[in-house]
Amino acid sequence: MGYPTPTQGDREEKTDSRGTIHVRLTALPNLPEIYRTSLPHCSDTGQFMCISGTVIRRTASKVLEYRKLWKCKKCRHQFTVDAEVEKGYIFEKPIVCPNPEWCSGKNFTLLSTDIDPQFCKDYCEIKIQQQFNTLTVGSVPRSMWVILEDDLVDTCHPGNDVNVSGVLIQRWKPLNRGNFIDIDLVLYAHNVEVKNKNISGVVSEGLAHEFGKFWLENQNDPLKGRDFILSSICPLVFGLYIVKLAVALVLAGGVEKKDENSRIRGDLHLLLVGDPGTGKSQFLKFASKICMRTVLTSGIGTTNAGLTVSAVKESGKWQLEAGALVLADGGLCCIDEFSCIKEQDKTCIHEAMEQQTISVAKAGLVCSLSTKCSILAATNPKSKYDKNLSLSENTALASPLLSRFDIILVLVDTYDEKWDKMVSGYILDGHNFLAQTHKKSSWSLSKMRSYFNLIRYINPKMNSSCEKVLQTYYRRQRSLEGRNFARTTPRLLQSLIRLAEGHARLMFRDEVLIIDAVMAIILMESSMSGSAVLDGLTTLHTSFPEDPITEYNMKGKHTFILLEM
Repeated sequence: MGYPTPTQGDREEKTDSRGTIHVRLTALPNLPEIYRTSLPHCSDTGQFMCISGTVIRRTASKVLEYRKLWKCKKCRHQFTVDAEVEKGYIFEKPIVCPNPEWCSGKNFTLLSTDIDPQFCKDYCEIKIQQQFNTLTVGSVPRSMWVILEDDLVDTCHPGNDVNVSGVLIQRWKPLNRGNFIDIDLVLYAHNVEVKNKNISGVVSEGLAHEFGKFWLENQNDPLKGRDFILSSICPLVFGLYIVKLAVALVLAGGVEKKDENSRIRGDLHLLLVGDPGTGKSQFLKFASKICMRTVLTSGIGTTNAGLTVSAVKESGKWQLEAGALVLADGGLCCIDEFSCIKEQDKTCIHEAMEQQTISVAKAGLVCSLSTKCSILAATNPKSKYDKNLSLSENTALASPLLSRFDIILVLVDTYDEKWDKMVSGYILDGHNFLAQTHKKSSWSLSKMRSYFNLIRYINPKMNSSCEKVLQTYYRRQRSLEGRNFARTTPRLLQSLIRLAEGHARLMFRDEVLIIDAVMAIILMESSMSGSAVLDGLTTLHTSFPEDPITEYNMKGKHTFILLEM
């Protein structure tokens, strides 16, 4: 009994199925000839390489015709001609008949006058930029275009960190008489791998054991160990205990809650409002060095996209250009001069901060981009900060935008003789700072980065007693007569939960205790400024307590007394 002979239709079906298979190379050896930390140059043309970068722009996907069918008029031989990638997929008429048997025919007829689906494929381009952590001091990040075809289309979006492997080619536009030739370096992609930037910062087992030993030594006085970590944040800035604690909680972050129908963000947003010279920019620069993925910008924006996203027209086609919040997806976005943000960003930043997405419907491009990042912003008041005016009037920012921030700390530079004496003495002793640092054995920048990267993987759970404390404080805030209606919303309770979870992470615990809830309330009270339950809390003139346990017991007792009233 013989096997059935496949029909012509079966053979065609097999051919089509084999045509949809694409071989991709992954897990390439980590060799300097293959993996490049910087963008290539002209001498690398024709080489296979793997480049790391951040996607900053992506063109719309389209159908590309890459092959046409021709017939020689002399010998009737049919053959195909592929479009030249180097010339921007432009078809050129064949010059000589490629018949295996000798033929000198030079007249041809185009058979595929209409677009044949068999000779079409998906096509788009992305623009990648060098990552900020790979740049040397004073250098400007370079960017280059990458060609994606077939199944590589739609594998990445603006803001993703990618490893792109492919062949470097030269591409030029059609030559015209009287014009200079315009040649660009383009990477013809063979494989695209979207990577999570936090994975590259996984802490070694030895360093994690060292952190566990640190907290074991401070188990009798955990607040002292926490203050030791806080003292390593901007060590050149004297005091500002509350601000350093708030920055540490922003770097630690809360726990994200999500299910099939809803999602509550876990990232914390902090706004520093203060007079010039209070050290706001110092905290932004230090935080940008701690977080594994950071974008440091100003309110005006570093590109045309500003903070969100914009549609730009290039070569007659509309493309999306990612802004600072999209590029910082999965990390931290530090924004200086926040009150100077563009008007187009003010309409989109509400969604970007709370829902952590940006819905785009511009120039026929409809999509949703992810902005899952924490925001650490700083701004100056319009003039001298007036305590009799509201925060919105002092900063020229609308109340709906201010309500998106979990903490808003106001740094007013008032005269205090005792405080000025301590600050001036600390600054004048700055030449001995390195010796003092080694004497105190403060953590280095790399060790701080490793610690905050490690605690981001802790998911602390909240117990019932902690929930009761936060609920009582929330109800107390809602019952005040002169409360700030823009701040005392359900977002206040969500901010308290994120602050308590961030403090538990900072303390290297997997459970949220009452001490975490009390510290969250103290931070929130420092940011209420006008509708506070606790009195006597200042933000600028705060130094580290000599006895953290005694200080906490005193403030905690005062907090419980007021909450029971």
